[in-house]
Amino acid sequence: MNAHRFAVIPAVYVYLRRGDEVLLQLRRGTGYMDGMWAAGAAGHIELGETAAGAGCREAGEELGVTLTPDALVPLTVMQRTDGTPTAIEQRADWFFSASSWEGVPRVVEPSKCAQIAWFPLADLPEAMVPHERAVLDALTRGTLPTFMSYGF
Repeated sequence: MNAHRFAVIPAVYVYLRRGDEVLLQLRRGTGYMDGMWAAGAAGHIELGETAAGAGCREAGEELGVTLTPDALVPLTVMQRTDGTPTAIEQRADWFFSASSWEGVPRVVEPSKCAQIAWFPLADLPEAMVPHERAVLDALTRGTLPTFMSYGF
């Protein structure tokens, strides 16, 4: 038995796209990366849920839009850690984009989101969650791999 086992925490990120623009949210009141811009919709994948199903659920809960799994375009999957040698958890993050949805994106959880805004991929805000910036920068350059790691 390995005394250094760790937990893997799965999460999903959905970037709504409008041409070369991406919808981001300004985080607040969450205790994690508050004051930073992040994916319009993101969250943990729940027990019994697929990554695509979680993405659709999160888009509804956070942006008030309806997505279907077939509207989601897989971008990358990221294995992530905080980089400390004693980390007891790693993250498995599924990143998707969507160019079609039903409804008008809006802030549904104002206690967790100060605002949403569209940004050109080539001109993202400086204050961004670092691992998400890595994904969007690679997407902009056309070098986004199918799988990537962060923090190792």
